[in-house]
Amino acid sequence: MACTTILVGKKASYDGSTMIARNDDSSAGSFTPKKWVVVTPDRQPRKYTSVLSHVEIDLPEEPLRYTAVPNAVKGVGIWAAAGVNAANIAMSATETITSNDRVLGADPLVKYIPAELAPDGKEQIGGIGEEDLVVLVLPYIRSAREGVERLGKLLETYGTYEMNGIAFQDQNEIWWLESIGGHHWMARRVPDNCYVIMPNQLGIDRFDFTDAFGARKNFMCAPDLLEFVKKNHLDLAMESSESNFDARAAFGSHSDFDHSYNTPRAWALQRYLNPTDSRWDGPDADFTPVSDNIPWCRVPEKKITVEDVKWVLSNHYQGTPYDPYGKYGDLSHRGQYRPIGINRTSFVACLQLRPYVPAEIAAVEWLAFASNAFNTFVPFYANVNRTPAYLADTTGEVDSNNFYWASRLIGALADGDYSKCIPHIEHYQTAVMSQGHELLNRFDGEIGRTLDKEDRNASAAKQVKTVVTRLEDANEVIASMLQKETQTALANVLHTASCDMKNAFGRSDA
Repeated sequence: MACTTILVGKKASYDGSTMIARNDDSSAGSFTPKKWVVVTPDRQPRKYTSVLSHVEIDLPEEPLRYTAVPNAVKGVGIWAAAGVNAANIAMSATETITSNDRVLGADPLVKYIPAELAPDGKEQIGGIGEEDLVVLVLPYIRSAREGVERLGKLLETYGTYEMNGIAFQDQNEIWWLESIGGHHWMARRVPDNCYVIMPNQLGIDRFDFTDAFGARKNFMCAPDLLEFVKKNHLDLAMESSESNFDARAAFGSHSDFDHSYNTPRAWALQRYLNPTDSRWDGPDADFTPVSDNIPWCRVPEKKITVEDVKWVLSNHYQGTPYDPYGKYGDLSHRGQYRPIGINRTSFVACLQLRPYVPAEIAAVEWLAFASNAFNTFVPFYANVNRTPAYLADTTGEVDSNNFYWASRLIGALADGDYSKCIPHIEHYQTAVMSQGHELLNRFDGEIGRTLDKEDRNASAAKQVKTVVTRLEDANEVIASMLQKETQTALANVLHTASCDMKNAFGRSDA
């Protein structure tokens, strides 16, 4: 899947939270209906079978409860995509990334081959991939580091049929793992005062093997990765350094496709978050949309908010000549580069782990469905056993009574007349996000005070059940607000589109 990811360290965020967020985009020419659900331990499989690769994996006992954003229509697997578990550990999987021929030749991808196509007539089982990863990892980890370690072992054991980048998060750390070929991997900790932008290509630039094979403070990797590099002549540095290894040059790509599809997105978002630290435009620019050396991580010029996360993941090159909705600049540049906010986005999730509230209410998922240029973020508590029907009951057929399809309809209508519909969209986004913050503040206070006064003689199970019920009730209030505002926005853009049709036909009753 073609996606864009942003990772925000705790000292780079506005409130000390760690935040990981990703657009989940469907393949070109298709849509993938999504829903937001909770997977309780009794619903987690003990033997997992991949639909796409047919690999079977025995899973540990006693999984944790976790949230997920799976496909709403059965057929090609779960694709759980993003979630938070009961230990307040979050995961986003995955960002499809790139590699190069040397890596893929040295460690080929583990692809499924049906019996009728196999040379020996026997089915060849494939590795694990985006379809599988959240289900295989998130219910069994209690820190971001544990997520890296568990997924690393799975990649080494079963292999993968695709290149992927995966984010793991707890309240203190964010780790980013990138697969390398069929069985290898590397991971780097996001510095606390930095953010990371990942646009569908292998991104880690500097890697420290000394740390990875020593303290593992900021780097981890497959146990034979350095040997793999040396054996296959992957180090392209003129002066080799194991503590300052150029991983992007060794394992990644810098193709013409990257320069139209991937690097422009990193350029646009760092241009927004660091507008004065570098020159981004003109003949003397430090970085351009086709630069291969845009840093993997960077200290922002100001702390990053949830609203910033939503804006960057909705970006379509506003303020540049490349904006497909723009009405300025050289027309030949319009739509030249792949935007981030596109009409085939399935959902975006920003997973926020807050350090200043009780653990029971620390995890918040900001969710939006369909095209980010026209949808809105809304916050929900993650420590629940059920999610509101407005987000959980997505159907395969178009139905404006659920959030996914209402959002998809708004995007389809607004895209056709951007300039006239965008005032309605901005009003909708402000209405939902401001009320979302207001309701979070209200419920944080109410539930937080209750937790402080909880009868400590009550059983732990009763206390947990009580808090979970309150959080589920709070989510229902938020969903009710969301549905009301979404229906209003849909009516407004539908009215605008209808008026345009009347004008086009030159009659008032068209």
